[in-house]
Formats: sequence, structure tokens, C-alpha cells
Amino acid sequence: MKYILMDYVNEAGWPTLTKDEQAHWLGAYKGYMAAMAKAGVLRSSAGLQPTSAATTVRVVNDKPQVLDGPYADSKEQLGGFHIIEVANLDAAIAWAARCPTALHGIVEVRPFLERSDDTQIQGLIDARP
Repeated sequence: MKYILMDYVNEAGWPTLTKDEQAHWLGAYKGYMAAMAKAGVLRSSAGLQPTSAATTVRVVNDKPQVLDGPYADSKEQLGGFHIIEVANLDAAIAWAARCPTALHGIVEVRPFLERSDDTQIQGLIDARP
């Protein structure tokens, strides 16, 4: 089953780290990613630009409203993600617990929607490339 591990961090903290501290955390992430790749569970992974680069779009009265910045103002921001394929939620949680983000932020684990009881939604799932 596929899961997304979403890394929520306080993005204001990174620039306050020393170069050695940044190198330490980058090494920890490289090791984590290498372990997932070696285990054959990693399907995709990416970091995100800061929330200052975000654009929020919603449609009101059939007209798009475009706002600079993130949707929510919170202590932690979505900084990156990892898509993994593992046997079950316990395995996904085990990988989330190994993520360096879990030491200083939050890792949210969410399963992909693989099947739906709603036939219209299932049609969209089946049509995925």
C-alpha cells in the first residue's frame, strides 16, 4: 500500500543553524533516503520551497481568487514529502519514526486512496496513469 509521509517543520529554524548543524541534518536526511531506497520502499521524495513562495487559489462566485502565501498560518509548514510503498500502516509509521523530521518537527502519515466505495471516485482512481 502507498503512503505519503509529509514532513512539517518550522522553516524559520533552518537559517538559524550553523553550517555544521545544517551539514549534520542534510547527512541524516541523505542516510534516511538511502535506507528507504535500499529497502525498496521509496517511490518518490521531494523538498518544497518556503511558504513565502506559495500561492493559494480558490474559486468564489466562479472567479479565481489568487493570494500570495500559504493556505494556513501555523507553527510548522509542509517542507517536503516521501511516497513509500509498504505492507501496512505499522510499516509506514516505522519509516516515519526513522525520519529526521520526527526529531524536530512532525511527520504526518497518510495512505493513498487505493479503492473507493463511490463508483465515480473509483472511476477516477482507475483512470490514473
